[in-house]
Amino acid sequence: MTSYSCCLILLLFTWNTAAYGPNQRAQKKGDIILGGLFPIHFGVAAKDQDLKSRPESVECIRYNFRGFRWLQAMIFAIEEINSSPTLLPNMTLGYRIFDTCNTVSKALEATLSFVAQNKIDSLNLDEFCNCSEHIPSTIAVVGATGSGISTAVANLLGLFYIPQVSYASSSRLLSNKNQFKSFLRTIPNDEHQATAMADIIEYFRWNWVGTIAADDDYGRPGIEKFREEAEERDICIDFSELISQYSDEEEIQQVVEVIQNSTARVIVVFSSGPDLEPLIKEIVRRNITGKIWLASEAWASSSLIAMPEFFRVIGSTIGFALKAGQIPGFREFLEKVHPKKSTNNGFAKEFWEETFNCYLPDGSKNSPASTSFHKGHEEGLGAGNGTSAFRPPCTGDENITSVETPYMDYTHLRISYNVYLAVYSIAHALQDIYTCTPGKGLFTNGSCADIKKVEAWQVLKHLRHLNFTNNMGEQVDFDEFGDLVGNYSIINWHLSPEDGSVVFEEVGHYNVYAKKGERLFINENKILWGGFSKEVPFSNCSRDCLPGTRKGIIEGEPTCCFECVDCPDGEYSDETDASACDKCPEDYWSNENHTSCIPKQIEFLAWTEPFGIALTLFAVLGIFLTSFVLGVFTKFRNTPIVKATNRELSYLLLFSLLCCFSSSLFFIGEPQNWTCRLRQPAFGISFVLCISCILVKTNRVLLVFEAKIPTSLHRKWWGLNLQFLLVFLCTFVQIVICVIWLYTAPPSSYRNHELEDEIIFITCHEGSLMALGFLIGYTCLLAAICFFFAFKSRKLPENFNEAKFITFSMLIFFIVWISFIPAYASTYGKFVSAVEVIAILAASFGLLACIFFNKVYIILFKPSRNTIEEVRCSTAAHAFKVAARATLRRSNVSRKRSNSLGGSTGSTPSSSISSKSNHEDPFPLPACAERQRQQQRGCKQKVSFGSGTVTLSLSFEEPQKNAMANRNAKRRNSLEAQNSDDSLMRHRALLPLQ
Repeated sequence: MTSYSCCLILLLFTWNTAAYGPNQRAQKKGDIILGGLFPIHFGVAAKDQDLKSRPESVECIRYNFRGFRWLQAMIFAIEEINSSPTLLPNMTLGYRIFDTCNTVSKALEATLSFVAQNKIDSLNLDEFCNCSEHIPSTIAVVGATGSGISTAVANLLGLFYIPQVSYASSSRLLSNKNQFKSFLRTIPNDEHQATAMADIIEYFRWNWVGTIAADDDYGRPGIEKFREEAEERDICIDFSELISQYSDEEEIQQVVEVIQNSTARVIVVFSSGPDLEPLIKEIVRRNITGKIWLASEAWASSSLIAMPEFFRVIGSTIGFALKAGQIPGFREFLEKVHPKKSTNNGFAKEFWEETFNCYLPDGSKNSPASTSFHKGHEEGLGAGNGTSAFRPPCTGDENITSVETPYMDYTHLRISYNVYLAVYSIAHALQDIYTCTPGKGLFTNGSCADIKKVEAWQVLKHLRHLNFTNNMGEQVDFDEFGDLVGNYSIINWHLSPEDGSVVFEEVGHYNVYAKKGERLFINENKILWGGFSKEVPFSNCSRDCLPGTRKGIIEGEPTCCFECVDCPDGEYSDETDASACDKCPEDYWSNENHTSCIPKQIEFLAWTEPFGIALTLFAVLGIFLTSFVLGVFTKFRNTPIVKATNRELSYLLLFSLLCCFSSSLFFIGEPQNWTCRLRQPAFGISFVLCISCILVKTNRVLLVFEAKIPTSLHRKWWGLNLQFLLVFLCTFVQIVICVIWLYTAPPSSYRNHELEDEIIFITCHEGSLMALGFLIGYTCLLAAICFFFAFKSRKLPENFNEAKFITFSMLIFFIVWISFIPAYASTYGKFVSAVEVIAILAASFGLLACIFFNKVYIILFKPSRNTIEEVRCSTAAHAFKVAARATLRRSNVSRKRSNSLGGSTGSTPSSSISSKSNHEDPFPLPACAERQRQQQRGCKQKVSFGSGTVTLSLSFEEPQKNAMANRNAKRRNSLEAQNSDDSLMRHRALLPLQ
């Protein structure tokens, strides 16, 4: 009785389990049962459940031919394994396959069937009874399609550790093994696909896109990963919308408005075909064209979207497709489908009706499944191709190959191959259990599972350690996240010229195994934009910034919306859309367009430029004139005027002027280290030598004419040796300054980049401005002393003494060098050298002209004045002038003194200067001087010489009133006449020094 009761209970559970779940299914018995979840329909009919009566199961609508093909791939793989002599021999695989209708509710309804059967097996009722009707539990599930559906199914199956191998769910959330313990898949996760999408956008240089995602666990994580990748590549997203196949019309209208008003032409879509279909239909109704659609693999080849009537709107679609596989014999298997032959496939009847748009009579009309189908056909709900409410009956002799449907599109088996691979993965895991050697197993102490009593969690363990080679020779093994890493094909939608259908042209591929930057390959020659154009569309917020410009940020706008800003001077950009301009190297400058760098212009006072040529000509002219003067003085070296100007010092002075003119040439040409160190000392020493000669020469003449009667000591003291010694000492001080300068801070050549950005000025870095100041300051000090002595001796005999001209030359010297200081400080570059050259030449020409040109003129054009008599007459005339001034001063003093003593008015001088007639001159004077002495006895005395006459008229009124005053006057006159004679004698004695 107990055994009978147990068997009865088991039969009741078995019947209920078999009846539980959707009525429509594909089912076959076997030793081991595999479950399957496939979207045979695209959705369910919307039905308001008011709960006034028991709720009924919702109706599935819109037949999915591709989903039925995927189901057929699972059945084909199981039958192929069952017929294999090597894979699971003596074991038969069975299946239980349900339709998810692309909804979570239907998928969970089917999943509960798998779980319930496993729960019955956990009761271990076999030991109480032996029932032949016992159905094995489902040890693994193949499916589902959508990531959202797989997420719900995985949460339920994971509670019982039933392995789930999905063939199309690519959401990266499913890689979380803490939440989805038993989930595996034969499709790459969306992380690689989102990265590939961003790479494609970067490849075509787009940066302004919109995003649309399905509001489920497939669309949201996928588009989130894309945003992360886009941000790394500076790709901006104009809008981001969520959609669903169950969205109401108002929500769809709102999304379409956003798309229509957006300036982004590229739209990235992470969605399945059913979720995207309502949106595409509305876009087609509004005829919104010109958009480029970047499709995820879930809808890139969807038959719902890839329709000829939609092509004008989405003809520019570029999408991702899984790598196609080969399934030998699958084509023939697909062609053999027939409702009467496929007795284990409950979906074959509806497939036949939808394919041929007819009605297939069924004798068992009272069955639930049959009843629902008839009701659906009568209401027109189950029709995929038919549009009428009533269909003609099917004959059963229709030819499946005569009708073009997605079911027979086996040219690119992608999802179908993933289904095929999923079944084989489970089979190989079972094979590992079947061939397991005790002691080498995966379980405790190396134990093995019993293939006849295998449990789901044991299969899951072997799936995690699976490693086999598929029929294409590829290695299959799941990583730690339960994923298979695979590659993607990149497809472009074309319109077939033969029948006008949409075909998927492979235009590239994405290799996830390659290095970053080498993963994407696209053949642009195969891409047709909008179905006909070869030109890559533009989808940027702003136009490309040409080379020579950079992107400038617009406040309040995304980074992809920018304005093009010209690169500043000294910077360049040689690429389009440069984020920043690069600085040119130090010796380079940007060209006019700022697209490249060119060598900077190098400037210095060159020999070949007009300014340099002019300065050189003036320097050469100065050298020539100085040489000419030196030649004249050398040739006429024995003439009185040359002797009178101190011939030897004049030679040294002319030599120094040659050095001055020559030193200016060191400032012209490209500065080198040696020229920089030579030019300032050469200039300074040359000018000091020149000024020293003038100073010694002027001071000597002054002392001679103002000294008392010269003696042999005077002649020795003012000899040539002392004069040259003084010149050497003055020059030696300048030499010491230069040596200290060159030792402590030597000047050097310097490339100055700071004065003007595009020009390199090659100048001399003086090393020490203080040393340069000492050099010029010492020169000016000597010039000031020389000016003082020259000014003091300006009234000496002008016929041969150049004191007045020296005074004027020193004035020129000061004007030049005082002007030089502000000019030197305010100029830069090559003009610094030019200013100094001009100052050197101006000062040198001033000295040369003022000191020597008058004498050269007399020597060459007035030889009558170049005689000893003229020189002596000028000296005598100067002596008389000095005597007259002395007499006048003394007479004024005597008159004041006599007036104070005598108390009477002194006489007014009315006579000329007189001297004692009996005074004998110890030194014979020249004839002109003698004439002057003879004429002094008259009222007015004149001193005549050469070409001129000097009148010395000093008249005194004789005293008439007082005899004492008269005698004092005579005494004073006698003393003054004697002083005058002494003065003449003194100058006569100094004549040989001239």
